[in-house]
Amino acid sequence: MENQFFVDSEYLSPAALEKKHKLETDPSSRKNHMEYLPGMEIIESDVCQQVMYQMNSFDYSVYTARDVRAALDHETCSVEDFKALLSPAAEPFLEEMAQKARMETSKHFGNTVYLFTPLYIANYCENYCVYCGFNCYNHINRMKLTMEQIEHEMKVIADSGMEEILILTGESRAQSDVQYIGEAVKLARKYFRMVGLEIYPVNTDEYKYLHECGADYVTVFQETYDADKYETLHLFGHKRVWPYRFDAQERALRGGMRGVAFSALLGLSDFRKDALASALHVYYLQRKYPHAEMSLSCPRLRPIINNDKINPLDVGEKQLCQILCAYRIFLPFVGITVSSRESAEFRNGIVKIAATKISAGVSTGIGDHESKYTGKEDDAVKGDEQFEIDDDRSFETMYKDMSGEGLQPVLNDYVYV
Repeated sequence: MENQFFVDSEYLSPAALEKKHKLETDPSSRKNHMEYLPGMEIIESDVCQQVMYQMNSFDYSVYTARDVRAALDHETCSVEDFKALLSPAAEPFLEEMAQKARMETSKHFGNTVYLFTPLYIANYCENYCVYCGFNCYNHINRMKLTMEQIEHEMKVIADSGMEEILILTGESRAQSDVQYIGEAVKLARKYFRMVGLEIYPVNTDEYKYLHECGADYVTVFQETYDADKYETLHLFGHKRVWPYRFDAQERALRGGMRGVAFSALLGLSDFRKDALASALHVYYLQRKYPHAEMSLSCPRLRPIINNDKINPLDVGEKQLCQILCAYRIFLPFVGITVSSRESAEFRNGIVKIAATKISAGVSTGIGDHESKYTGKEDDAVKGDEQFEIDDDRSFETMYKDMSGEGLQPVLNDYVYV
């Protein structure tokens, strides 16, 4: 790996600029995105084959209002019913879908909503993903927190009352290796009852080590399940290998993780097909690992540093609501997270219908919780944010707002004995 691609420098070298241009304009210069790189574990699993067969054969234009009506009338939602609920034919039924989703949410989760916050501990990256603010060619302030800085950030967050944290890094083994992440997890165990990870995919034995350090669950964004589109968006780095990323959650479960979370980044490709594949990824793994806790996220593209061309207009709020309601009807027991990429108004509404988990006090930057949580400014160097958020409510405000919506905010629902 050429370090010049992810160290902070004012300008890219001529060699780096030349390679970037070649990656963008010459597909033959890119590695095969379906071939594993050295050190990547290959597991025997039929889940990918099942998901891709269903996604590739999904023609949502064939579904009719009659199909949607039948899906809503059925007591149990089949895969075919779910496809109908994702189709354009279901758009006029959105109110009925919301009512059914609300009933399922209330049946399985009551009126609770779980609160958590993310903590980015590093933003170095070795990948060139054209839509990402952290990508190795973007000129941003790079930073990796020391263990002392991580503990300070965690203490600031814990002092606010938060009990669950999601630890995130940029995708760089060189700057954020598994041992570094493991030490951060051990620190998190001192301050939080639930610890999640959103890091680059790793092998089963590495997930086992991180679980032994204290991690409870792993979140991996597939970004898009459309492998051909994926190839055009991930031009360089380990993230380019599509099948290794797909199997990450299954490796995490084999490594002992209690839970896993799934997501596509809506707007990168056909959002209806990506929504279908995300849910079926859960559906088939749930049958293979019935003991595991599984959840779905549903983020849309947001503007990023150094990329003014990205505009999250591919998926409207009504379409996002349709997807979330369809998720809840199809997978009634699964947790659903709605991120701070969405507006406060949308999040306030969707938690009363389909979502069960929501982030609060969010920062996608590195080392800035002191200023954001307490208002104290310092001269410490901070790392740039990955993307812009929409809902910047503090934990305290979010707790009050959720209570005001008639919901019971929950900070932790798991007790270690």
